[in-house]
Amino acid sequence: MPAEFSSVTVVVPANIYFDGKVTSRTVRFSDGSEKTLGLMLPGDYEFGTSKPELMEVTAGGAEVLLPGESEWRTYGPGDSFNVPGDAKFQLRVSEPFDYVCTYLNE
Repeated sequence: MPAEFSSVTVVVPANIYFDGKVTSRTVRFSDGSEKTLGLMLPGDYEFGTSKPELMEVTAGGAEVLLPGESEWRTYGPGDSFNVPGDAKFQLRVSEPFDYVCTYLNE
């Protein structure tokens, strides 16, 4: 993953979830694709997806329970995982968790 993105549009209003414990900003690329740059503070979370997502960890760590799996997996900086569309997944975050979420075509 690159250290920065060039020639993008950043949506100013933040996406704020779980009483401010999870925030992200939407980044739009010239080809129409979108990513979010986010930060999760310690806590337990469940998210739903509409499109498939690629989650890339840039800092911190979390345990993740993906759809259809029975075991939690730990992800840290440099790791990534895929979440299918129209699904729910869970995260247990014990330290600030910085990530890039890429919305994939179905």
